Amino acid sequence: MMTFVDTHAHLDGEEFAEDIEQVVQRAREAGVSKVLVPAIHLDSVATVSALCRRFPHFAFPMIGLHPEEVKADWNEVIQRMKQLDSPEFIAIGEVGLDYYWSREFEREQLQAFEKQVEWAIETHRPLMIHCRKAQNEMVALLRHYERELPGGVFHCFTGNAYEADELLRFEGFALGIGGVLTFKKSPLPEVLPQSVPLSRIVLETDAPYMAPVPKRGSRNESAYVRFVLDKLAEAYRVTPEEVAAVTNDTVERIFHLSVDE
Repeated sequence: MMTFVDTHAHLDGEEFAEDIEQVVQRAREAGVSKVLVPAIHLDSVATVSALCRRFPHFAFPMIGLHPEEVKADWNEVIQRMKQLDSPEFIAIGEVGLDYYWSREFEREQLQAFEKQVEWAIETHRPLMIHCRKAQNEMVALLRHYERELPGGVFHCFTGNAYEADELLRFEGFALGIGGVLTFKKSPLPEVLPQSVPLSRIVLETDAPYMAPVPKRGSRNESAYVRFVLDKLAEAYRVTPEEVAAVTNDTVERIFHLSVDE
């Protein structure tokens, strides 16, 4: 059976509290072999960890402070996260910059992101990076650490060819591609094959958000990553099996996971 990985799903969220067993079962039946689950704030470190212990060898936790959760106490929060850190966390994430709704904590977001980039470098773990309306600032910060970066994923890429090229200059990083690829007006089916090697892409859902067509408008879940995979195969004019194999190799390379175990 063809298997593949959902590299970004918030399965610890309240949206899945009532039926997480069924959600995981549907994912496995769809071919999902592993799901990577990011933390977003201090409380979620515990919920992410608990979920991944409940589904060993299937769900894998990350630890980090999401930019939208950054407030004046960001440094204290990150220090407390570091006290909770352990080898079970496979990446530092979900971290980054988000100026979409507000720039109220713009300076704090930059400081928190830099602190967590340094955390990833110190612990030799990849980054799961969230960036919205802040690519220039993000790229400028990352360039200071370019030779030390441990790799990772630029989560939820929806940009153009220039933006893709700018991100792919960071070696060891891939673009996380999710449901937006399947949307009717998305330019991604044209942009990606022209500017991004398939080997620099990983699959993701961002569940419960941004469900792909034909599930758009409903709660997203990991099983639906198959719709993203199929759309990528169509865009790159390759078989679904090739997309699965290539993206699995990329997951193994970035996260040091054995996908088929």
